Amino acid sequence: MADVKLKDAVDFIIEINNDDDTPKNIREKMSGILDILKEDVDDSIKKNKALNELDEIVSDNNMQQYTRTQIWNIVSLLEKL
Repeated sequence: MADVKLKDAVDFIIEINNDDDTPKNIREKMSGILDILKEDVDDSIKKNKALNELDEIVSDNNMQQYTRTQIWNIVSLLEKL
């Protein structure tokens, strides 16, 4: 079950990265989070690192509301791990 949620979170991140309307700095940070989630460490460590980065990203004013909502969906998925 946790692997499914992690895969869903990764899919959402890839979707944000492929969206041309997403600002470049957000896409770069999301790529960094994707790298974190692919690390070969304990899931709780990956989750906490990713959540910290996502929390920093959502405070960016240079983001569309739709993208912010997608990021909150990723946060929700990761918190369930």
